[in-house]
Order: sequence, then structure tokens, then C-alpha cells
Amino acid sequence: MPGNSQRRGAIRGSKKGPSSGSGGQRRKGLEARGATPKAVERTKHPAHKNAVRGAKRASSPGARPARSGGGGAPRRTKGSSEIVYGRNSVVEALRADIPVTTMYVAGRLDSDDRVREALKIATSRGLPILETPRGELDRITDGGVHQGLALQVPAYAYAHPSDLVNPQMPGIPLIVALDGITDPRNLGAIIRSVAAFGGHGVVVPERRSVGMTASAWKTSAGAAARIPVAQCSNLTRTLEEYRKAGFFVLGLDMDGDVSLPGLELAQEALVIVIGSEGKGLSRLVRETCDQIVSIPMSSAVESLNAGIATGVTLYEVARRRAL
Repeated sequence: MPGNSQRRGAIRGSKKGPSSGSGGQRRKGLEARGATPKAVERTKHPAHKNAVRGAKRASSPGARPARSGGGGAPRRTKGSSEIVYGRNSVVEALRADIPVTTMYVAGRLDSDDRVREALKIATSRGLPILETPRGELDRITDGGVHQGLALQVPAYAYAHPSDLVNPQMPGIPLIVALDGITDPRNLGAIIRSVAAFGGHGVVVPERRSVGMTASAWKTSAGAAARIPVAQCSNLTRTLEEYRKAGFFVLGLDMDGDVSLPGLELAQEALVIVIGSEGKGLSRLVRETCDQIVSIPMSSAVESLNAGIATGVTLYEVARRRAL
């Protein structure tokens, strides 16, 4: 036979013509199966499982109904928890009474004053203390310098913006809203000022804004336990809802129309909006404000830190309300 037909493994086929088919055995496999079901209709899809869980929560006794408006239903931060690590950071967090889920302690840890104080505070608060291998602590802290100590801080439970409109609260309503503030220490300082001068709450946007982290909680010096922080999906829409509820919205900006000493709306229900130190108020937020207020300063200073500016403004409002 010519060619390589005698080579071992060669394919030899003398039969010509069409090969035999499946005999109709695969006919069902070729039939159309219709449109692909929606994700929520597929039992193994995460969307279906989330819908089932949501239905169970909605039907359970005492379930809280969702509200319309700027922020949606009460929510938690996207991250499930936060890790605070390092001996100084852990001790300071425990001193500030930050909520803690678990305290991690490395096995065979060399004790010092900070470790002893952390263990004493955690024990007195009844916090779970887990002895953890250093390799596991490295993983939990993502390779950070933990020095054998770490805390797991639960995600902050935000209020709804409408929760801050409560006629049962004492005094004239006073809310502070943040527009573009990204430093958690500024948020902590603002919460502290709100508590000091009779404010009723703070509103932060979901996006491009600082959230309630352990650093913000610590800077608030315990005020975060008394002052609710609400989160909204759209700050402009939330401010409009507050205006409909009878609030005057004041924007704080260095190019204000009204100087703070000339403020005449202090006796009214107020929402004071604080812009970022660099960019100030965003355009849509500025257009939503009833007045733009500025703090008079000497020419030696261009602008104030957002936390300081908030404290000065809240003091002036409190002073005028006390007259």
C-alpha cells in the first residue's frame, strides 16, 4: 500500500460516502429550551438566595419597613468589620470604648504595660479574647505590624436620615451634613462638636465620603456613642427632604453670602453643610442651600480645617440660641 498506510497507528478507511448519524438520539439536545430564566428565578444563583433572605426578613415579626427619601433603609458599611492592630492603637481604641467583637492576642506574647492594660480593659468589658498564632495574626492584619495585638471592630450601624427628624429630641433641631469630607479624624472631631453644642446628628453620603471607622470613633472621644450618624445615597436629595420637613439648609464656605456673626437663622431648625477643605461645597449641594455662610478670618489664614470650622459655627449657633 503506498504512502505511510503501513505505519503503526495510521488510520485506514476504505469506506466512502457520508458517515452514519446519531439515529435521532440527540434530537432532544437540539431542541430550543426557551429564554434563560432571570437570576432571581435560578435557585442556585446568589440573587435568588438574597431575595429569599430579604423576603424572610420582611415577613419576620418586628421587621423594620424601608423608607423613601435620600438614604434608603438603615444599612451597615459594605465591609463586614474592621481590624485595629498594634499595641498603642489597640489600647487607645479600648480606652475610647470603641465597640469590639473580638480581641486577638498572639501566643507566647512578651507582655508590657500596654498589653497588660489592653487585657485588663478587655476582661472588664467581657470581650472575647482569642490566643492566635502569629501567622494567623499576620493574615488577619494583612501583614501589618500588629505587635501581637489586634481588635475586630464590627461594621457601624448607620441611622436613616429621617431618624434625625425627631420631635421628641430636646432643643431646636440641628443637623450637620458632610459634603466631600474624607478624613475620618475630621468626622470624629465634627461628631464631638455636634455633641458639645447640642446637635442632633450627622449625615454622610455613601460615596466619596468618610465613613464611621475606628479612627473616627476614637477621635470623637466617646461622642459617637451618643450622636447618631446617618448615611444617605444622595446628599442633594436628602437636603431637599430636610427642607420639605421645615429645615433651613446652610452651607459653610469661605465665599459665603452671609458672615457668621450676621447669621439670623440660628433660632430655626438647621442643617449645616460642611464642604471639603480643598474643594468646598459641590455645585448641586451649594445650589440646594438656603444661605451660604462664611467665617471671618484674618488674611494670615486662607481656610480652616473642616472639624475646626464646624466647631466654630456650632458654637455661634448655640450662643445665639441661648440669648
